[in-house]
Amino acid sequence: MRAGQIVAPRQIEIIDIEKPNLADYPDGTIMIKTVHSAICGSDMPSFVLEHPTESYPMGPGLSIHEAIGVVTDSKSDRFKVGDEVLALPRHIGGLSEYFLSHESVTIPLTDFPRKDCLLMSQPLGTVVWACRKLPNLLNLDTVVIGQGPMGLLFSHMISNLGARTVITSDLVDFRLAISKKMRATHAINPAEEDLVAAVEEITEGRMADLVIEVVGHQTETINQCLQLLKRGGTLLAFGVPDDEIYDFHFADFFRKNLRFIGSVGPDAPNDFPLAMDMISQGRFDVSPIITHHLPFTEAQLGFEMALNKKDEAIKIVFDYE
Repeated sequence: MRAGQIVAPRQIEIIDIEKPNLADYPDGTIMIKTVHSAICGSDMPSFVLEHPTESYPMGPGLSIHEAIGVVTDSKSDRFKVGDEVLALPRHIGGLSEYFLSHESVTIPLTDFPRKDCLLMSQPLGTVVWACRKLPNLLNLDTVVIGQGPMGLLFSHMISNLGARTVITSDLVDFRLAISKKMRATHAINPAEEDLVAAVEEITEGRMADLVIEVVGHQTETINQCLQLLKRGGTLLAFGVPDDEIYDFHFADFFRKNLRFIGSVGPDAPNDFPLAMDMISQGRFDVSPIITHHLPFTEAQLGFEMALNKKDEAIKIVFDYE
């Protein structure tokens, strides 16, 4: 079978590997023929950063983890051959024609005409997990920093949860245009407008009850979030860190009596089904963020498009059929 493999920084090759033998894996393992997978921002450090030489080539299929497909072999009582599922890849990454998963992180697909939209249940599930940690958002002023795929999902979600304002910020105008489709009430490009002043004006001086940082991969924006928050507000850090240590303005955080919440990953058995229900029942429209489909054999192009924001790419889905 074929799989994508990161062989050097910013270099992916399509290789042939032996199809795994399910007998070699524990009970509960299932084999899945991939139908769609997608690039997540958390995949970028594996692709972009220069890891130690001995790290290359990385494992086949890494680090794609958003994937759906059809069960072709099963050591699980819960899933049989032919079942359509969303699953978190194990042992082999999701950038491959077949991958392995475990029944504990696998859910059946609901009946919905667009399978690529159901694939978004995986990233949306991580948003659900993060939002479980938040206070009641009814009538609150909120800001989402970063309008990549995850930021856009947050914008829609906190609108659904009843926020008074959903103020989005990004340096890329086409992302801000999509954020309005994802129910943002205001969209600000901080390269063109002072974000702190804009939030103060929009909220009539109240400032934000909640700020969600969804940029990651740098250390500057987390401190900007502190400036946007009112006393007693909440900062949710979701963006993936590349740095182990941040120059964090602790005194500002301390004196404002803020709450700081970190969130990564989902509670898959609970969050993925809820996210899928929201999508399939029409309560959450993920279609505006899906901008491109590519054959998985063009993974190199897909990662470059996502990294460099080419062709107004937001969410890139790989097809396997």
